Amino acid sequence: MLKGKTILIGVTGSIAAYKAADLASRLMKQHAQVHVIMTENAAKFISPITFETLTSRKCITDTFDRNHPIEVEHISLAKKADLAIIAPATANIIAKMAYGIADDMLSTTLLACTCPVLVSPAMNTRMYEHPATQANLAVLKERGVKIIEPSSGHLACGDEGKGKLPDPAVLVDSILLEIACEKDLAGKKVLVTAGPTQEAIDPVRFITNHSSGKMGYAIAHAAALRGAEVTLVSGPVSLTPPAGVKLVPITSARDLFNAVTAVSDQQDIIIKAAAVADYRPAAVSDEKIKKADDDLSLNLERTEDTLQYLGQHKRAGQILCGFAMETSDLENKARGKLAKKNLDMIVANNVKVAGAGFGTDTNVVTFITPDDTQQLEIMTKENVAMKLLDRLITL
Repeated sequence: MLKGKTILIGVTGSIAAYKAADLASRLMKQHAQVHVIMTENAAKFISPITFETLTSRKCITDTFDRNHPIEVEHISLAKKADLAIIAPATANIIAKMAYGIADDMLSTTLLACTCPVLVSPAMNTRMYEHPATQANLAVLKERGVKIIEPSSGHLACGDEGKGKLPDPAVLVDSILLEIACEKDLAGKKVLVTAGPTQEAIDPVRFITNHSSGKMGYAIAHAAALRGAEVTLVSGPVSLTPPAGVKLVPITSARDLFNAVTAVSDQQDIIIKAAAVADYRPAAVSDEKIKKADDDLSLNLERTEDTLQYLGQHKRAGQILCGFAMETSDLENKARGKLAKKNLDMIVANNVKVAGAGFGTDTNVVTFITPDDTQQLEIMTKENVAMKLLDRLITL
Protein backbone atom coordinates (compact mmCIF):
# COMPACT_ATOMS: atom_id res chain seq x y z
CA MET A 1 0.00 0.00 0.00
CA LEU A 2 3.04 2.28 0.24
CA LYS A 3 4.51 1.64 -3.19
CA GLY A 4 6.10 4.82 -4.50
CA LYS A 5 6.04 6.49 -1.07
CA THR A 6 9.21 7.73 0.62
CA ILE A 7 9.32 7.31 4.39
CA LEU A 8 11.92 8.97 6.60
CA ILE A 9 12.52 7.21 9.93
CA GLY A 10 14.28 9.17 12.66
CA VAL A 11 15.84 6.98 15.34
CA THR A 12 16.97 8.52 18.62
CA GLY A 13 18.83 7.36 21.71
CA SER A 14 16.34 5.07 23.44
CA ILE A 15 16.62 1.38 24.29
CA ALA A 16 13.55 0.97 22.08
CA ALA A 17 15.71 1.83 19.04
CA TYR A 18 15.89 -1.88 18.23
CA LYS A 19 12.17 -1.83 17.37
CA ALA A 20 12.89 0.70 14.62
CA ALA A 21 14.62 -2.08 12.68
CA ASP A 22 11.37 -4.05 12.64
CA LEU A 23 9.53 -0.90 11.55
CA ALA A 24 11.95 -0.38 8.65
CA SER A 25 11.55 -4.01 7.60
CA ARG A 26 7.74 -3.81 7.65
CA LEU A 27 7.77 -0.62 5.58
CA MET A 28 10.05 -2.24 3.02
CA LYS A 29 7.57 -5.12 2.76
CA GLN A 30 4.91 -2.49 1.99
CA HIS A 31 7.19 -1.46 -0.93
CA ALA A 32 8.04 1.95 0.53
CA GLN A 33 11.35 3.69 -0.07
CA VAL A 34 12.82 3.93 3.43
CA HIS A 35 15.52 6.35 4.57
CA VAL A 36 16.87 6.28 8.12
CA ILE A 37 18.55 9.07 10.06
CA MET A 38 20.08 8.17 13.41
CA THR A 39 21.29 10.43 16.19
CA GLU A 40 24.72 9.84 17.68
CA ASN A 41 23.17 8.32 20.81
CA ALA A 42 20.88 6.02 18.77
CA ALA A 43 23.97 4.48 17.17
CA LYS A 44 25.07 3.34 20.64
CA PHE A 45 21.96 1.15 20.93
CA ILE A 46 21.79 -0.27 17.38
CA SER A 47 24.24 -0.25 14.48
CA PRO A 48 23.57 1.83 11.35
CA ILE A 49 24.59 -1.26 9.39
CA THR A 50 21.35 -2.92 10.51
CA PHE A 51 19.27 -0.25 8.79
CA GLU A 52 21.50 -0.18 5.72
CA THR A 53 21.03 -3.92 5.32
CA LEU A 54 17.25 -3.67 5.73
CA THR A 55 16.71 -0.64 3.47
CA SER A 56 19.59 -1.03 0.97
CA ARG A 57 20.31 2.66 1.56
CA LYS A 58 22.95 4.53 3.49
CA CYS A 59 21.90 5.29 7.05
CA ILE A 60 22.64 8.95 7.74
CA THR A 61 24.28 9.74 11.06
CA ASP A 62 26.55 12.75 10.45
CA THR A 63 25.50 16.21 9.27
CA PHE A 64 28.94 16.75 7.76
CA ASP A 65 29.41 13.35 6.12
CA ARG A 66 31.05 13.92 2.72
CA ASN A 67 30.36 10.41 1.42
CA HIS A 68 27.10 11.30 -0.31
CA PRO A 69 26.08 12.93 -3.62
CA ILE A 70 26.81 16.63 -3.93
CA GLU A 71 23.54 18.02 -2.62
CA VAL A 72 22.37 19.57 0.59
CA GLU A 73 21.55 16.22 2.17
CA HIS A 74 19.12 17.30 4.88
CA ILE A 75 17.15 19.44 2.43
CA SER A 76 17.17 16.65 -0.15
CA LEU A 77 15.79 14.11 2.31
CA ALA A 78 13.15 16.56 3.54
CA LYS A 79 11.97 17.16 -0.03
CA LYS A 80 11.84 13.44 -0.87
CA ALA A 81 9.86 12.38 2.17
CA ASP A 82 6.11 11.75 1.90
CA LEU A 83 6.11 11.20 5.67
CA ALA A 84 8.59 11.38 8.54
CA ILE A 85 8.27 9.31 11.69
CA ILE A 86 10.43 9.63 14.79
CA ALA A 87 10.42 6.24 16.49
CA PRO A 88 11.58 6.08 19.18
CA ALA A 89 11.36 9.77 20.05
CA THR A 90 13.21 10.77 23.21
CA ALA A 91 12.33 13.76 25.40
CA ASN A 92 15.41 15.43 23.91
CA ILE A 93 14.31 15.29 20.25
CA ILE A 94 10.76 16.30 21.23
CA ALA A 95 12.16 19.40 22.97
CA LYS A 96 14.37 20.21 19.96
CA MET A 97 11.41 19.95 17.59
CA ALA A 98 9.26 22.16 19.84
CA TYR A 99 11.89 24.90 20.00
CA GLY A 100 13.20 24.60 16.44
CA ILE A 101 16.70 23.55 17.46
CA ALA A 102 18.74 22.09 14.60
CA ASP A 103 22.06 20.82 15.95
CA ASP A 104 22.32 17.38 14.33
CA MET A 105 21.28 15.71 11.06
CA LEU A 106 17.87 14.55 12.33
CA SER A 107 16.73 17.81 13.92
CA THR A 108 18.04 19.80 10.95
CA THR A 109 16.17 17.61 8.46
CA LEU A 110 12.94 17.76 10.47
CA LEU A 111 13.10 21.54 10.46
CA ALA A 112 13.05 21.41 6.64
CA CYS A 113 10.22 18.87 6.36
CA THR A 114 6.84 19.99 5.02
CA CYS A 115 5.40 16.45 4.88
CA PRO A 116 3.25 14.86 7.64
CA VAL A 117 5.33 14.12 10.75
CA LEU A 118 4.57 11.41 13.31
CA VAL A 119 6.25 11.31 16.72
CA SER A 120 6.24 8.16 18.84
CA PRO A 121 7.59 8.97 22.33
CA ALA A 122 9.53 6.30 24.22
CA MET A 123 11.03 7.07 27.62
CA ASN A 124 10.68 6.59 31.36
CA THR A 125 7.17 7.28 32.64
CA ARG A 126 8.30 10.19 34.82
CA MET A 127 10.09 11.80 31.88
CA TYR A 128 7.04 11.35 29.67
CA GLU A 129 4.67 12.79 32.27
CA HIS A 130 6.96 15.69 33.18
CA PRO A 131 5.27 19.05 32.50
CA ALA A 132 8.09 20.09 30.17
CA THR A 133 7.65 17.03 27.94
CA GLN A 134 3.86 17.37 27.94
CA ALA A 135 4.14 21.06 27.08
CA ASN A 136 6.49 20.29 24.21
CA LEU A 137 4.13 17.60 22.88
CA ALA A 138 1.26 20.09 23.08
CA VAL A 139 3.28 22.56 20.98
CA LEU A 140 3.93 19.91 18.34
CA LYS A 141 0.25 18.96 18.24
CA GLU A 142 -0.68 22.58 17.65
CA ARG A 143 1.65 22.59 14.64
CA GLY A 144 -0.04 19.55 13.14
CA VAL A 145 2.44 16.88 14.27
CA LYS A 146 0.65 13.60 15.04
CA ILE A 147 1.62 12.04 18.37
CA ILE A 148 1.40 8.24 18.66
CA GLU A 149 0.55 7.53 22.28
CA PRO A 150 3.12 5.31 24.03
CA SER A 151 2.08 1.96 25.44
CA SER A 152 1.97 1.11 29.14
CA GLY A 153 3.77 -1.77 30.81
CA HIS A 154 7.13 -2.85 32.20
CA LEU A 155 9.84 -0.44 31.06
CA ALA A 156 13.51 -1.27 30.46
CA CYS A 157 14.46 0.77 33.53
CA GLY A 158 12.33 -1.53 35.67
CA ASP A 159 9.47 0.92 36.24
CA GLU A 160 5.85 0.20 35.36
CA GLY A 161 3.87 2.78 33.45
CA LYS A 162 3.37 4.67 30.23
CA GLY A 163 6.37 5.17 28.00
CA LYS A 164 6.88 2.06 25.85
CA LEU A 165 7.27 2.36 22.10
CA PRO A 166 4.17 0.72 20.57
CA ASP A 167 4.47 -2.45 18.55
CA PRO A 168 5.88 -1.73 15.06
CA ALA A 169 2.59 -2.97 13.56
CA VAL A 170 0.83 -0.08 15.32
CA LEU A 171 3.39 2.36 13.91
CA VAL A 172 2.85 1.01 10.40
CA ASP A 173 -0.92 1.39 10.80
CA SER A 174 -0.40 5.01 11.84
CA ILE A 175 1.67 5.63 8.71
CA LEU A 176 -0.91 3.93 6.49
CA LEU A 177 -3.66 6.11 7.94
CA GLU A 178 -1.69 9.20 6.95
CA ILE A 179 -0.52 8.48 3.41
CA ALA A 180 -1.64 5.10 2.06
CA CYS A 181 -4.80 6.36 0.33
CA GLU A 182 -6.39 9.44 -1.10
CA LYS A 183 -8.69 10.96 1.53
CA ASP A 184 -11.82 10.84 -0.64
CA LEU A 185 -13.98 10.06 2.41
CA ALA A 186 -12.64 12.91 4.54
CA GLY A 187 -15.47 14.59 6.42
CA LYS A 188 -17.74 11.55 6.03
CA LYS A 189 -19.05 9.45 8.90
CA VAL A 190 -19.16 5.73 8.17
CA LEU A 191 -20.80 3.08 10.36
CA VAL A 192 -19.80 -0.56 9.81
CA THR A 193 -21.19 -3.60 11.61
CA ALA A 194 -19.14 -6.80 11.74
CA GLY A 195 -18.97 -10.25 13.24
CA PRO A 196 -21.61 -12.54 14.76
CA THR A 197 -24.15 -12.01 17.49
CA GLN A 198 -24.79 -14.45 20.32
CA GLU A 199 -28.31 -15.15 21.59
CA ALA A 200 -28.50 -16.82 25.01
CA ILE A 201 -30.56 -19.99 25.29
CA ASP A 202 -29.91 -20.35 29.00
CA PRO A 203 -27.19 -19.16 31.41
CA VAL A 204 -24.64 -21.46 29.71
CA ARG A 205 -25.48 -21.82 26.00
CA PHE A 206 -26.15 -19.48 23.10
CA ILE A 207 -27.07 -19.48 19.41
CA THR A 208 -24.56 -17.90 17.02
CA ASN A 209 -23.07 -18.36 13.54
CA HIS A 210 -19.67 -18.79 11.90
CA SER A 211 -19.00 -15.12 11.07
CA SER A 212 -15.36 -14.18 11.68
CA GLY A 213 -15.87 -10.43 11.21
CA LYS A 214 -13.03 -10.26 8.65
CA MET A 215 -15.09 -8.61 5.91
CA GLY A 216 -16.55 -5.94 8.18
CA TYR A 217 -13.17 -5.20 9.76
CA ALA A 218 -11.60 -4.88 6.29
CA ILE A 219 -14.30 -2.38 5.30
CA ALA A 220 -13.81 -0.34 8.48
CA HIS A 221 -10.04 -0.30 7.93
CA ALA A 222 -10.40 0.75 4.29
CA ALA A 223 -12.80 3.57 5.20
CA ALA A 224 -10.39 4.85 7.87
CA LEU A 225 -7.50 4.78 5.41
CA ARG A 226 -9.58 6.91 3.07
CA GLY A 227 -10.16 9.56 5.70
CA ALA A 228 -13.61 8.70 7.07
CA GLU A 229 -14.64 8.96 10.70
CA VAL A 230 -15.44 5.29 11.27
CA THR A 231 -17.55 3.61 13.94
CA LEU A 232 -17.23 -0.19 14.01
CA VAL A 233 -20.00 -2.06 15.83
CA SER A 234 -18.58 -5.54 16.35
CA GLY A 235 -19.85 -8.80 17.72
CA PRO A 236 -17.48 -11.20 19.53
CA VAL A 237 -14.48 -11.85 17.24
CA SER A 238 -10.78 -12.61 17.65
CA LEU A 239 -9.60 -9.70 15.47
CA THR A 240 -7.61 -6.62 16.44
CA PRO A 241 -9.63 -3.45 15.79
CA PRO A 242 -8.21 -1.40 12.90
CA ALA A 243 -6.26 1.74 13.75
CA GLY A 244 -8.18 4.98 13.59
CA VAL A 245 -11.57 3.34 14.18
CA LYS A 246 -13.99 3.76 17.10
CA LEU A 247 -14.95 0.27 18.30
CA VAL A 248 -18.36 -0.41 19.86
CA PRO A 249 -18.44 -4.03 21.12
CA ILE A 250 -21.79 -5.81 21.26
CA THR A 251 -22.99 -9.35 21.97
CA SER A 252 -26.64 -9.86 21.07
CA ALA A 253 -28.84 -8.79 18.16
CA ARG A 254 -30.63 -6.47 20.59
CA ASP A 255 -27.25 -4.91 21.47
CA LEU A 256 -26.56 -4.49 17.75
CA PHE A 257 -29.91 -2.79 17.14
CA ASN A 258 -29.44 -0.42 20.06
CA ALA A 259 -25.83 0.48 19.18
CA VAL A 260 -26.60 1.12 15.51
CA THR A 261 -29.84 3.05 15.92
CA ALA A 262 -28.28 5.26 18.61
CA VAL A 263 -25.93 6.83 16.05
CA SER A 264 -27.52 6.04 12.67
CA ASP A 265 -28.91 9.56 12.14
CA GLN A 266 -25.36 10.97 12.27
CA GLN A 267 -23.91 8.64 9.60
CA ASP A 268 -23.35 9.38 5.91
CA ILE A 269 -22.78 5.72 4.99
CA ILE A 270 -23.96 2.64 6.86
CA ILE A 271 -22.63 -0.79 5.88
CA LYS A 272 -24.19 -3.72 7.70
CA ALA A 273 -21.81 -6.65 7.32
CA ALA A 274 -22.66 -8.35 10.61
CA ALA A 275 -24.09 -11.88 10.49
CA VAL A 276 -26.90 -11.78 13.02
CA ALA A 277 -28.27 -14.78 14.86
CA ASP A 278 -31.82 -13.70 14.04
CA TYR A 279 -33.55 -15.41 16.93
CA ARG A 280 -33.53 -14.98 20.70
CA PRO A 281 -35.32 -16.87 23.44
CA ALA A 282 -38.84 -15.81 24.32
CA ALA A 283 -39.56 -15.29 28.00
CA VAL A 284 -38.31 -18.42 29.69
CA SER A 285 -39.52 -19.53 33.10
CA ASP A 286 -37.15 -20.69 35.81
CA GLU A 287 -38.67 -24.16 35.49
CA LYS A 288 -37.89 -24.26 31.78
CA ILE A 289 -34.32 -23.12 32.37
CA LYS A 290 -33.89 -25.99 34.79
CA LYS A 291 -35.04 -28.37 32.07
CA ALA A 292 -32.68 -26.87 29.49
CA ASP A 293 -30.04 -29.56 29.98
CA ASP A 294 -32.51 -32.13 28.67
CA ASP A 295 -34.64 -30.00 26.38
CA LEU A 296 -33.02 -27.36 24.15
CA SER A 297 -36.13 -26.78 22.01
CA LEU A 298 -36.90 -23.48 23.73
CA ASN A 299 -39.51 -21.23 22.17
CA LEU A 300 -37.62 -18.65 20.02
CA GLU A 301 -38.84 -15.41 18.51
CA ARG A 302 -37.29 -13.02 15.98
CA THR A 303 -35.43 -9.95 17.10
CA GLU A 304 -36.16 -6.60 15.49
CA ASP A 305 -34.56 -6.40 12.01
CA THR A 306 -31.83 -3.74 12.28
CA LEU A 307 -31.31 -3.36 8.54
CA GLN A 308 -35.01 -3.03 7.78
CA TYR A 309 -35.34 -0.41 10.51
CA LEU A 310 -32.46 1.56 9.00
CA GLY A 311 -34.10 1.39 5.56
CA GLN A 312 -37.39 2.63 6.96
CA HIS A 313 -35.72 5.53 8.73
CA LYS A 314 -33.05 6.40 6.14
CA ARG A 315 -32.55 10.15 5.96
CA ALA A 316 -32.04 12.13 2.76
CA GLY A 317 -28.55 11.69 1.31
CA GLN A 318 -27.68 8.70 3.51
CA ILE A 319 -26.27 5.60 1.80
CA LEU A 320 -27.32 2.21 3.18
CA CYS A 321 -25.57 -1.02 2.14
CA GLY A 322 -26.38 -4.54 3.32
CA PHE A 323 -24.93 -8.01 2.80
CA ALA A 324 -26.71 -11.16 1.64
CA MET A 325 -25.24 -14.64 1.98
CA GLU A 326 -27.11 -17.20 -0.09
CA THR A 327 -26.71 -20.81 -1.20
CA SER A 328 -28.90 -20.58 -4.33
CA ASP A 329 -30.70 -18.12 -6.62
CA LEU A 330 -28.25 -15.44 -5.49
CA GLU A 331 -29.28 -12.38 -7.49
CA ASN A 332 -33.06 -12.80 -7.18
CA LYS A 333 -32.93 -13.29 -3.42
CA ALA A 334 -30.51 -10.39 -2.99
CA ARG A 335 -32.66 -8.08 -5.12
CA GLY A 336 -35.68 -9.01 -3.03
CA LYS A 337 -33.81 -8.02 0.11
CA LEU A 338 -32.57 -4.82 -1.57
CA ALA A 339 -36.12 -3.70 -2.33
CA LYS A 340 -37.74 -4.91 0.88
CA LYS A 341 -35.25 -3.14 3.12
CA ASN A 342 -34.92 0.04 1.04
CA LEU A 343 -31.17 -0.35 0.48
CA ASP A 344 -29.00 1.60 -1.96
CA MET A 345 -26.78 -1.42 -2.55
CA ILE A 346 -26.46 -5.00 -1.43
CA VAL A 347 -23.32 -7.15 -1.49
CA ALA A 348 -24.25 -10.73 -2.28
CA ASN A 349 -22.15 -13.86 -2.20
CA ASN A 350 -22.80 -17.57 -2.46
CA VAL A 351 -21.29 -19.33 0.54
CA LYS A 352 -20.85 -22.49 -1.54
CA VAL A 353 -18.41 -20.80 -3.95
CA ALA A 354 -14.73 -21.60 -3.32
CA GLY A 355 -12.96 -18.65 -1.73
CA ALA A 356 -16.13 -17.04 -0.34
CA GLY A 357 -18.03 -17.32 2.91
CA PHE A 358 -17.17 -17.26 6.60
CA GLY A 359 -13.63 -17.22 7.96
CA THR A 360 -11.80 -16.91 4.63
CA ASP A 361 -9.30 -14.17 3.72
CA THR A 362 -10.86 -13.90 0.25
CA ASN A 363 -14.35 -13.29 -1.03
CA VAL A 364 -16.38 -13.60 -4.23
CA VAL A 365 -19.11 -10.98 -4.28
CA THR A 366 -21.67 -9.30 -6.49
CA PHE A 367 -22.58 -5.64 -6.06
CA ILE A 368 -26.29 -5.14 -6.72
CA THR A 369 -28.03 -1.76 -6.94
CA PRO A 370 -31.58 -1.08 -8.14
CA ASP A 371 -30.33 -0.60 -11.71
CA ASP A 372 -27.02 -2.47 -11.93
CA THR A 373 -25.26 -5.77 -11.17
CA GLN A 374 -21.47 -6.04 -10.92
CA GLN A 375 -19.83 -9.44 -10.42
CA LEU A 376 -16.31 -9.34 -8.93
CA GLU A 377 -13.64 -12.01 -9.29
CA ILE A 378 -12.19 -13.72 -6.25
CA MET A 379 -9.98 -11.28 -4.34
CA THR A 380 -8.82 -10.51 -0.81
CA LYS A 381 -11.38 -9.04 1.55
CA GLU A 382 -9.20 -5.91 1.76
CA ASN A 383 -9.52 -5.43 -2.01
CA VAL A 384 -13.27 -6.14 -1.87
CA ALA A 385 -13.55 -3.46 0.81
CA MET A 386 -11.79 -0.87 -1.36
CA LYS A 387 -13.94 -1.67 -4.40
CA LEU A 388 -17.07 -1.55 -2.23
CA LEU A 389 -16.20 1.96 -1.08
CA ASP A 390 -15.38 2.97 -4.66
CA ARG A 391 -18.89 1.87 -5.70
CA LEU A 392 -20.65 3.49 -2.74
CA ILE A 393 -18.98 6.83 -3.46
CA THR A 394 -20.52 6.83 -6.94
CA LEU A 395 -23.98 6.53 -5.38
